[in-house]
Amino acid sequence: MIPDKGTQIGKNESQKEKYGSFALFDIEHFLRRILKNWYWFVFMLFIGYIISWVYSKYYAQNIYSSDLSLSISNNTSSYFTPNQSINFIWGQNGNQDGVYLKKMLLSRSHNEFLVKELDLFVNYSTKGLIKSTYIDKTDSPVFLQIDKKHLQQVNYPITLIPKGGDSYEVVLPNEGQSTNLYSYETEGFQPINAYSRPANKIIKVNEWYNSPNLRFRLLKNTVAPKIKIENVIVSLNSVNQSVNEIVSTIGVQFDKEIATIMIINKKGFNLNSTVNFLNKSVAELQKKRLADKNIVNKNTDLYLQANIDGIRKKLDSSAAVLNYLKTSEKLYNIKDRDEKSLEKIKDLEAKKADIISKINSLNNIKNTLQSQNFDKMISTNAAGFEDGFFTATVSELKALYMKRREMATIYKPNSEPMKEIDRLINEARTGSSGSLRNYYTKYYDEIGNIDRQVAEANTDLNSYPEKERKYLDAERGYSMIEATYNSLLGRQNEAQMKVATNQSDITVIDPAKNLGQAPIGPNVKAIKSAIMFGLLLIPLLFILVGELLDNKIRNIKELLGATKIPLLGVIGNNTNESMLTVLEQPKSSVSEAFRGIRANMRFLMENNREDGKGKTILITSSIGGEGKTYISINLASVIGLSDKKTILLGMDLRKPKIFGDFKIDNKYGISNYLTGEVGIDQIINKTKIPNLDVATSGPIPPNPSELLMSSRNIKFLEELKDKYDFIIIDSPPVGLVADSYELMKYSDANIYVVRHEYTEKYMLKMIAEKYHNEEVDHLGLVYNDYNKKQGYGYGYGYGYGYGYGYFDEDKNYKEPLLIRIRNKVQTIFNKK
Repeated sequence: MIPDKGTQIGKNESQKEKYGSFALFDIEHFLRRILKNWYWFVFMLFIGYIISWVYSKYYAQNIYSSDLSLSISNNTSSYFTPNQSINFIWGQNGNQDGVYLKKMLLSRSHNEFLVKELDLFVNYSTKGLIKSTYIDKTDSPVFLQIDKKHLQQVNYPITLIPKGGDSYEVVLPNEGQSTNLYSYETEGFQPINAYSRPANKIIKVNEWYNSPNLRFRLLKNTVAPKIKIENVIVSLNSVNQSVNEIVSTIGVQFDKEIATIMIINKKGFNLNSTVNFLNKSVAELQKKRLADKNIVNKNTDLYLQANIDGIRKKLDSSAAVLNYLKTSEKLYNIKDRDEKSLEKIKDLEAKKADIISKINSLNNIKNTLQSQNFDKMISTNAAGFEDGFFTATVSELKALYMKRREMATIYKPNSEPMKEIDRLINEARTGSSGSLRNYYTKYYDEIGNIDRQVAEANTDLNSYPEKERKYLDAERGYSMIEATYNSLLGRQNEAQMKVATNQSDITVIDPAKNLGQAPIGPNVKAIKSAIMFGLLLIPLLFILVGELLDNKIRNIKELLGATKIPLLGVIGNNTNESMLTVLEQPKSSVSEAFRGIRANMRFLMENNREDGKGKTILITSSIGGEGKTYISINLASVIGLSDKKTILLGMDLRKPKIFGDFKIDNKYGISNYLTGEVGIDQIINKTKIPNLDVATSGPIPPNPSELLMSSRNIKFLEELKDKYDFIIIDSPPVGLVADSYELMKYSDANIYVVRHEYTEKYMLKMIAEKYHNEEVDHLGLVYNDYNKKQGYGYGYGYGYGYGYGYFDEDKNYKEPLLIRIRNKVQTIFNKK
């Protein structure tokens, strides 16, 4: 119990600095406070359950989700949809066509079309007694059709109440009408003059409702709704607001095994709405993709038709010249014709004519590319080649130009993003131009080769007369034009066949359906848990903040660990009305604790005095109110009862107390003696205990410190040592004045009183430092006013006897709940 101070040697400076320093947070006391305030946690848990129940019942809006899966085929190429070969160009992996399609699904243009096509800017809901529920358009008995030429107020609830038959009462809010109205034609807001709230009005189906801020009519739902509703609440949104809301609820993912399979997800407050939107969205996308694919083939058909029309005229003119030569010049039957050479020349010139036609188509593609007029682009088949590299490059170039136009509205021309997009455009343009140059080179090389072969064949015809050569030239010209005409017809037929047989490259695998899917949100269980846990945190936070701000001594173990000062005993809570506990309740646990302190005092005073004189015990504390006087009275009483002649001195001259409990007159006391007004016998008073005398403080003097430090007081103490075995000094608190430190020089033992949940931790730092710096010696602590309900004691003369019939308090003792539970468990497990 009492540590040997002599063993604490060699303390370094860092150790000394720690004396009197307490931990910021006491986890043990924190947990005890939580257990003590358990009812707040139960109350908050109950309140949390009620709030979460009300939320889930009346306020939580269910969120539904529907899915649609589709497949993307890549068996066609187009300038308007990317091709897999684009991965080769830009060094990318994965389903590039799927990524393009994903961007289309999430694009503003596509969703804006759907908003306008399906009137998705009109929102329907119904309201019960408390909760509002979103419904699909098809669940409403009537549809609201607005007049788009009229300005409309958005985000303004319109309540439709059935009045029997096809009549509905239009009820508008009592306030909230706006003078800033929305135009669905210009998709912007326009101000109007102020107006009064439109009155409620009953209208019939197909009848127009007119007000300054609204114009609409009701259309009857031709399909009877599956649910019956008491009212319909309609609210209008702007187109931009509707598009943003829709895009934020769409999710697109790709199958992990097959990258060309796409899974589209739509979330919303109504399941039917999500199903209808997904199916309509994909259907419109299929139409657009098919139209995009056919644009090139249609452009090619028109281009080839224009060329065919021009060639046909040349063919007719050439046929007329040839017929004229046959009929007028009679040159159709030339003798000794070199048919072999003529056929070779015709074939070569037909090939040349076809190549020239391809070069013309190549020129058209080149000019279209340079003018960035991609919507007029013709197929590369018209130029006699299919090049996935070139097609993908043009598609990427088109996308880059579109991206650049978007970025130009955000970034400055010389900004880094604009420079980067320009670099990418130049790379794509270089790639496409390089491909075209290769084909130009190839075609011109072929024409040069044909010209050489024709020149060689012509040498065999130089022997023909001039007229015959004229006829042969006309015949060769006709054949050349005819070959070009036939080539163009073939390519036109090919383009027309593609238009006729083209199909969308999007195939729906599983359409979106209403299968009664359960809502995906909100996660009511998680929200309930969060609400209840959040409310449980409130008392926990209060206790935690209180614990962090609390600087009171509450833990004996922590006290001893921080101060390293020996503990003489623990005094329980005084339930007696007076401070004479030892006299009035001798069998109480508190009285027994004082006896334990009396026994422990010998460790502080052992071998301290060998002159046979009485021993002086000084009792002090940090500040007033810590029980210093109470400890002094009862310690003096318990020593006096042990047949030791004892005197109790009230040397706290600033705040006299002792006289009241012993019913002694404080007219004359130590202050009078120290000033020489009275003798020593006049200030010593007898008590009920034969061996206990008391000297009270007397009237409060103007100079208490000087009196206590005077030589007369020192002589007074020396004189008392000759008459008494023990002298108990109730001294002033050391946290307020320094008198006690001076008196400690003349005491044989010093007791420092610490009161449970009263003494501040920082107040102990000074006495701990002085003790370990050996400025104060023979010091021990007494822990006062310890409440048994706060814990189970520390084992120092308190707490071990409760419940065993040992003390007076045991007859009213009731074990704590946790102890009863522990004992019950032990009883169960100890059964054999």
